[in-house]
Amino acid sequence: MTDNTTAFTADERQAMRERAKELKNKDDKIAAEADVMLKIEQMDTSDRAMALTVHELVKTHAPDLDAKTWYGMPAWGHNGKTILFFQSAGKFKVRFATLGFSEHASLDESGMWPTSYALTKIDNMAQARIVELIKRATGQL
Repeated sequence: MTDNTTAFTADERQAMRERAKELKNKDDKIAAEADVMLKIEQMDTSDRAMALTVHELVKTHAPDLDAKTWYGMPAWGHNGKTILFFQSAGKFKVRFATLGFSEHASLDESGMWPTSYALTKIDNMAQARIVELIKRATGQL
């Protein structure tokens, strides 16, 4: 008999707990958004500021999207399908955060298009680009 506590790393066990919580919250928009805000609050200063900015831009420019977590990261979607997500640099110990889009985002451009963007800061130019991407991803453009 295999001891399941050694079959998975601590990070993998945490990811499974986070996924179980996501499934539990999938029909409770208030709990899901509270979980997103908790995840953002737990980020380091730079990631937290960027994640909050993305959250506010989504709420302003695509208010029909619901906040939720996706693989333990803040995400926003519609009808249970993730459209976009924010991945903090600190979680994976990399030099940039990521703004990403799932296959449900309407970003298609002929035969090839980007689905993720590196973020080190969000200035006015980046905000304008993020708003454009949110609008395109949700079919507003």
